[in-house]
Amino acid sequence: MFSFFQHELVCCGVLSGNRNFEGRIHPNTRANYLASPLLVIAYAIAGRVDIDFKTEPIGINADGKKIFLENIWPSRSEIQEVEEKYVIPSMFHEVYACIENGSNSWQSLVAPEGQLYPWDTSSTYIKKPPFFDGMTKDLPSPKPIENAHVLLLLGDSVTTDHISPAGSIARNSPAARYLAERGLTPRDFNSYGSRRGNDDIMARGTFANIRLVNKLVDKTGPRTKHIPSGQEYDIFDAAQIYAKENNPLILIVGKEYGSGSSRDWAAKGPFLLGVKAVIAESFERIHRSNLVGMGIVPLQFLPGENAESLKLTGHEKYTIPISPDIKPLQKITVTTDSGKSFTVIVRFDTEVDLLYFHHGGILNYMVRKMLK
Repeated sequence: MFSFFQHELVCCGVLSGNRNFEGRIHPNTRANYLASPLLVIAYAIAGRVDIDFKTEPIGINADGKKIFLENIWPSRSEIQEVEEKYVIPSMFHEVYACIENGSNSWQSLVAPEGQLYPWDTSSTYIKKPPFFDGMTKDLPSPKPIENAHVLLLLGDSVTTDHISPAGSIARNSPAARYLAERGLTPRDFNSYGSRRGNDDIMARGTFANIRLVNKLVDKTGPRTKHIPSGQEYDIFDAAQIYAKENNPLILIVGKEYGSGSSRDWAAKGPFLLGVKAVIAESFERIHRSNLVGMGIVPLQFLPGENAESLKLTGHEKYTIPISPDIKPLQKITVTTDSGKSFTVIVRFDTEVDLLYFHHGGILNYMVRKMLK
């Protein structure tokens, strides 16, 4: 059987959406390019992405004549003619006239009554989240992160699609095993995006992207090493073992961590895995804020420093001195059990960031605020 990976081919896609991450439209599609709908069709006709539309024909017709993109590209008047003929006001009037009523299926839904939602414990789609488990009315006191293990050692440009994929659930993944144990067959697994109301699925899907490059293991994919034993596991399974051992976890990453769409599960997922802090060369702006909102500490290497320059292998234990009087953008010293230490910037950029962190995240903050 032909293997794209064996022959080191980079297969491409051209799409008119708003995300061009690798693996966005298929796990084995490693490069995706954004284009207008017309250009998507043009590339599909050409069958390749390395075509120069100005000098190369898009195809050859039945008479053997070369057809260039400019020969089939519609004029503005042609587009307007189609719009006037088919995009008519009555279409919008018809839709919006009954938009509050919904479809027959929507109207037939039975909605439970009462102030509290009656969670269905058998549902694999919607489940009571654990974000408030163990929460107290009084504000907890921040504690240092002591002897934390590195769950993942990642490079640059790790996107929210790497952290929290929205695509299909692989049949050999922890999420698939979870669903199979509940009697579902692969045809009913659906996608992570459709099951984001179930924290058990989303936690198992965190870092489940098959293109993830974790420097703690040799192969690309959603695997990591349990440092104390040296054994390799799926990332979720390794995090579960660390949790049973009461070992806190951190991530060490490169530049622009969390780039891409501002996906909330890209912060919720690591929280559920037990990640207490992320040490990065730099953060994408919104994702940094989302980490703070989940009570995860964003730490930034000093300019010019990173895991490689500091010779951090990810096998060390890390102690991070977070104190109750921590200040925005304060510099602190991270120590390791190997004797190495280095300075980082605490990326609580504002007093509001600190407020959320002291509450254990924005969700806890809002609940305590409502209680007052």
